[in-house]
Amino acid sequence: MNVEIINHNLILERLSTLRDSQTSNKLFRQNIRDLSVFLVYEALRKTELERREIDTPLTATNGWALSTSPILVPIVRAGLGMLDGALSVLPDSNVCFLGARRDEETFQPDVYMNTIPAELNGADVIVLDPMLATGGSLLHALQVIAESGAGRITAISILAAPEGIEAVVSSGLNGHLFVGEVDEGLNESAFIVPGLGDAGDRQFGQIN
Repeated sequence: MNVEIINHNLILERLSTLRDSQTSNKLFRQNIRDLSVFLVYEALRKTELERREIDTPLTATNGWALSTSPILVPIVRAGLGMLDGALSVLPDSNVCFLGARRDEETFQPDVYMNTIPAELNGADVIVLDPMLATGGSLLHALQVIAESGAGRITAISILAAPEGIEAVVSSGLNGHLFVGEVDEGLNESAFIVPGLGDAGDRQFGQIN
């Protein structure tokens, strides 16, 4: 798995808003969406294009189109906030969902939903997971997608810990990981530090 850290001032600015504990759920969601647009844009920089003929108001000319629209796979629940931004860049993409919650004792993913087809037949896939902490949920998704016969596999995380990146890299899976920023590491509860808290709760709230 190849890793690319996207060094961009707009990413750092939006991420600072996410980190702020005073940021509202609404503003948090807006910034998650913005960051998703930025990162998907970067992830598609080297995607394949095909020529197509178009008519301008003045003459015929050659244009370009994406050779394929990758399948988007947000990891539910936190990854849902990245979906709208990704679809604004890739409006023709199909969407599959993988639901995973973390076991707070083992820190391993408890998968409760999977709509990824058993046969992907070489389709390109982009996985959306805003926070890469231990890497458990993302690794599970990548393994399922690889075993289903995907083509080019891309993972996008807004924020990552070095431990999560190492887990993905050492997995031996083929693909590309794009990350907005890398933090110091994980605390004893396997949360990213300094981090931004629980991305799911901060997007959608928490009802006690």
